[in-house]
Amino acid sequence: MINQELLDSLSGNDKVTLMRSLEELISQSYQIEKEFIELKGLFEGVLELLPNALWVLDENGGLIYQNDESLKINNLLPIVCNLQENGEVELEGSFYLVNINKKMGKSIISATDITDEKRKERLISMGQISANLAHEIRNPIGSVTLLSSTLLKRVDMGVKPLVLEIKKAIWRVERIIRATLLFSKGIQPNKTRFQLKQLQDELGLAIGYYTYTKIIEFNFDFNQDCIIYGDIDLLGIVLQNFIFNAIDAIEEEEELDNDCLVEISCMEEEGKRVFEIYDNGKAFENKNVIFEPFKSTKVKGNGLGLALSLKIIEAHNGGVEIIDTDKKGFRIVIEHPKKDNLL
Repeated sequence: MINQELLDSLSGNDKVTLMRSLEELISQSYQIEKEFIELKGLFEGVLELLPNALWVLDENGGLIYQNDESLKINNLLPIVCNLQENGEVELEGSFYLVNINKKMGKSIISATDITDEKRKERLISMGQISANLAHEIRNPIGSVTLLSSTLLKRVDMGVKPLVLEIKKAIWRVERIIRATLLFSKGIQPNKTRFQLKQLQDELGLAIGYYTYTKIIEFNFDFNQDCIIYGDIDLLGIVLQNFIFNAIDAIEEEEELDNDCLVEISCMEEEGKRVFEIYDNGKAFENKNVIFEPFKSTKVKGNGLGLALSLKIIEAHNGGVEIIDTDKKGFRIVIEHPKKDNLL
């Protein structure tokens, strides 16, 4: 320690040397402080680039530092502070993997959003269960279908309407089974060229099998000579699902008894085929889950129809747009290659 007595004992040259040493020490201290600030800024910049939320707490639980990601889920902090070990936490429908480390009396807490991973696990599990159930149901449904067809030929005219309702119900179950198996196995379209009229005829038959109570007008605006390149069976499933979705929306709209309308059109647009399906039924409740597998806002929905439709459309190099302006419905676009590429 430098005091007055020590300074008095030094010669003039020693004092000069001491002052130079002190100046150099002060200069180095400023340099170290500058490097520390730059390093701290760099470190915090790295932390901000992390995709997970991060908090640093002192030994009393006071917040020392948090990055921008943590600000988005600040209400998660009180929950993770009560954790005794690493684990998963659910908050408002999202899942987070929480890690806690103790260093130098500080608690470093990170939370990684694993909602997508959990969703994929759930879908795989539900898909496997659904596929197994579909396989088990398929054979007895086939037997019931055969028996109902035989019964329809033998019963009296007064009983036939009941048998026809049974056949409609069986047809609906068969659709669910087929959709489930397609969704679980994956989509592999067998593309060919076909006329739009063939698709319209198939849709007309399908509508006849579908059960609904209101009087609905189906307005098809199809160019009968238009050529489509794709899997006619799979595209038929797609349009059936969107039409049935429109029917269900009309059925669920309590204030709509008259002028119930479903509009289905197809047009050629810049080498593509564009389908549009509109209805004047119940408004969309939650657009975010419309194409989510195993989720449905409809009374009759099982959550697979539109999710499967999206996969089929994507397998045809297309896409779907939700329309909710002056009209409510969907716009479906599929690629249509040039004629030379079809040969």
